[in-house]
Amino acid sequence: MKKGTVGVLSIVAGIAAGAGVIGKMAGNRLNKAEKMSEKHLALFLMMNQWVKVKQEGVSLASYFEKNGYKRIAIYGMSYAGETLVDELRGSGVEIAYSVDKRADSLCADWDIVSADDELEEVDAVIVTAITFFDEIEEKLSEKVECPIISLEDILYEV
Repeated sequence: MKKGTVGVLSIVAGIAAGAGVIGKMAGNRLNKAEKMSEKHLALFLMMNQWVKVKQEGVSLASYFEKNGYKRIAIYGMSYAGETLVDELRGSGVEIAYSVDKRADSLCADWDIVSADDELEEVDAVIVTAITFFDEIEEKLSEKVECPIISLEDILYEV
């Protein structure tokens, strides 16, 4: 009788432990999906604001020129970073370099460096990453003396 009870208890304990592990894994996946969803919503809203700015006939180059930023660096070369490059092409604003964690695998007509590299002084660094601005700003401010500005802030200011 005791062997049967111990066996049943062992099975129940195994099922409970397995359910707990699976529940934790599902919770982790859900948290990750929720964070990605929030990030992409924020990116969508920023890009939507950019469209509104363009519909009003405003170029971001005018923001840089008004503030005396002739030579900039761009932090983040994903969708927003690439769009910023396209927006500034042919303007009086020079992109000195870009900073991206995928620096080794990206190609451009200018240098793309890692945030761990030595950063050359520019008039401003524009952060296109939609999340973690405070952490990025803190890290960059240890390496450059210029303003570090969120692209999102620029889009709502112009």
